[in-house]
Amino acid sequence: MNEEKSRVTTVRLQNISYGHKQSATLKAAIELDLFTKISEGAGTFGEVASALGITELNAERLVVACAAIGLLEKVGVRYRNAPDVERFLVRGKPSYVGPWLVFSAHDFEHWKDLKDFLTTEEPPKVLGLYEELTEDMAREYHEATYSVGLGAGFLFAKNVDLTRRKCILDLGGGSGAYCIAALQRYPHLRAIVMDFEPVTRMTRKFVAQWGLQEQISTLAGDFTRDPFPEGADVIIQASNLPQYNEETLGQVLRKGFEALEPGGEYHVVGETISDEKDGTLGPALWGIHEALFGSLGRAHSESEVRSYLEKAGFVDITVNEFIPGSLTRITGIKPA
Repeated sequence: MNEEKSRVTTVRLQNISYGHKQSATLKAAIELDLFTKISEGAGTFGEVASALGITELNAERLVVACAAIGLLEKVGVRYRNAPDVERFLVRGKPSYVGPWLVFSAHDFEHWKDLKDFLTTEEPPKVLGLYEELTEDMAREYHEATYSVGLGAGFLFAKNVDLTRRKCILDLGGGSGAYCIAALQRYPHLRAIVMDFEPVTRMTRKFVAQWGLQEQISTLAGDFTRDPFPEGADVIIQASNLPQYNEETLGQVLRKGFEALEPGGEYHVVGETISDEKDGTLGPALWGIHEALFGSLGRAHSESEVRSYLEKAGFVDITVNEFIPGSLTRITGIKPA
């Protein structure tokens, strides 16, 4: 019996190879609004079929697959959303992140050719895909990331005391979500979002929705190359860590150190892997994703980011859990 339990099989490997099928199932369920309808009371195959306008056979296929993945739970004879699905994938809730998860599935076709990207002889670029960023690309990306970014921004504002701070510089701030969230909690602040010009056009639209045009300004530029504005006592660099190599990150951090007011704080909110470099899954996949983008980036460990901050001159460096399995907040202080 013990030998039977410990027998090595191919099941784990097969399930990994089926990853694209799980992603496609999730994408279809979001696009059909399955989780919203289940939240509203559709809990059987027949009810789901009626709510989605599909056959009962296809409703059964979709619901059973979602339950197997862990997106739905069976209670008695009815299905309900898993807790994270109920919170994040029910349309109309402030925490809804459906657009981001659907957007993440857009590069299926590229991932199937990962071997070709890994074996290409074409030299990588510092910014990879972002060196060819267009307004359409910027709009599509930041419309998808806005909701999830805003959630992270509110968490940042909750965890970091900005009571005595005056000005935030958000590097690669995209939609401005972190700055928008910070000003909801600390309305005395002003902020600058520095990003590529096509992105800053989107930033201004999101900022205007909150009526914060007077407090949040934009600066078009490439923060890996262009100078930083002076006067900030907080710098945030969030969710772009794997896009760069050690050299580029070192240059950015040194510029940040020089631009910060004495006593200011620099926050790297990044997708870090373990110091042993054997995980974490999400950040590790973002690292290999850079092969598709043709950049110099890779996944960085927490200890590596600490060392980058130390070399730039920062002190009192702390590593703070932010979103387990996804993001870590690593903070350095510029001596007063």
